[in-house]
Amino acid sequence: MANSFRNAQFLLETRLADAAQGNPDACFELGVAYSSGMDGVDVDLVQAHKWFNLGAMSGDERSQQCRADISFEMTAREIAEAQRQARAWLMETTRRAA
Repeated sequence: MANSFRNAQFLLETRLADAAQGNPDACFELGVAYSSGMDGVDVDLVQAHKWFNLGAMSGDERSQQCRADISFEMTAREIAEAQRQARAWLMETTRRAA
């Protein structure tokens, strides 16, 4: 269990740092982790949609497809929350870069 937690922490920390630099692959990988529970990350479709949305906004077709796929499993309210979180992430990373 502790090893799974460390894997999840490492994945999140490294991919979040890359995502903050605008890396669409990192966004896609975070989306996959949250949608599938990969490497011990808890399944969270709102987070998955957020990351797929951020990847899709960078033109990543895999993220576009995965975002569409998981949208069928989500409520309108969950999708709206994911979109709100994606906008907040963009605003925060833009502020840090300035």
